Amino acid sequence: MIPTPQALHIRTPDGIEFSMPLAGITSRSLAWVIDAAFTLVLSTGLAVLISVFALATPALAQALGILAFFLLQVGYGMAFELFWRGQTPGKRALGLRVADAQGLRLTPSQVVLRNLLRPVDSLPIAYLVGGLAILGSRHAQRLGDLAAGTVVTRAQRPFPLAYATVADTGPNSLRAFPHLAARLRQRVPPTEAAAALAALVRRDRLTPAARLDLFEAMAMHFRSLVPFPPEAVESLTDEAYVRAVVDLLHRPTLTGSGAQAFPRSGPGPSEPTEPAAPSS
Repeated sequence: MIPTPQALHIRTPDGIEFSMPLAGITSRSLAWVIDAAFTLVLSTGLAVLISVFALATPALAQALGILAFFLLQVGYGMAFELFWRGQTPGKRALGLRVADAQGLRLTPSQVVLRNLLRPVDSLPIAYLVGGLAILGSRHAQRLGDLAAGTVVTRAQRPFPLAYATVADTGPNSLRAFPHLAARLRQRVPPTEAAAALAALVRRDRLTPAARLDLFEAMAMHFRSLVPFPPEAVESLTDEAYVRAVVDLLHRPTLTGSGAQAFPRSGPGPSEPTEPAAPSS
């Protein structure tokens, strides 16, 4: 029986804990099959173009074909993960996402490195090396993930219990600017959304000084991502601002608006810890 990886538990320097459920080899293999189908279609199109070019210069066409095949195999995942925030078509179809193993923002260098090592993981055939690395790794990481410091996470269903403990039933001034709210949802990674929710859930467990410092830092960070008009935020304290941001990030997942569902944070005051359930 193929083992199911555990969730990756992360504790921030501010004492906020949350978890990212890890994808197993089965779901990653299915995502790889979907992506392989896409690359096969693209490879077929390239082969047709190169075969036409080969009528004039066969040797050069052969060299270009080898280079194009390599760039397609590596560049496909690299391009999609860079511009789709850690997802390829296969990962998106299976609800998977590449994330930083420390819960930080995924960087372009990490995406490039994990994809450069993809040919090694694919050896000798059908990602045997990568599959064995996933099975033997504590956090289900192939060699590219280990080198880049990344993991592949599973999307998790919305968590109304944690959100309900901090939901603001009053008006949210940030919602008056839907285009800015949408931009904020695009720019805040799942780990930061989960950490902000966890901070609000656990706010009463912090000392007054720690509470002020934590929400001041979080509010400053979110304000730097998307500046809302002064009239929308001037009356909000740092904690109220973070609450408004969390409302934008998490409430859409509960109303079925099609916005992105973020990974689950650590358990709220009234909820139990929930376990998490060739390589992509």
